[in-house]
Amino acid sequence: MQGVIKAYDPGTGTGLILRDTDLTEHELAADALVGSIFRMLRPGQRVVFDLNDDGLATHVRMGSEVDMGTPGF
Repeated sequence: MQGVIKAYDPGTGTGLILRDTDLTEHELAADALVGSIFRMLRPGQRVVFDLNDDGLATHVRMGSEVDMGTPGF
């Protein structure tokens, strides 16, 4: 899934991602940045993510141009 960071608190690691397709908000799972290149996130930052069984955003990562659906890629 693709989305945009709506909010992130680096102190607690909590945050929200706004999914592109239907503008649903998903809270970040506690392990959302484990194994990621990200150490913190900023509002407006575009990301690719998965949802865990609880509906929390996890495995947050940067997408390639193909992942993001950029025309011409």
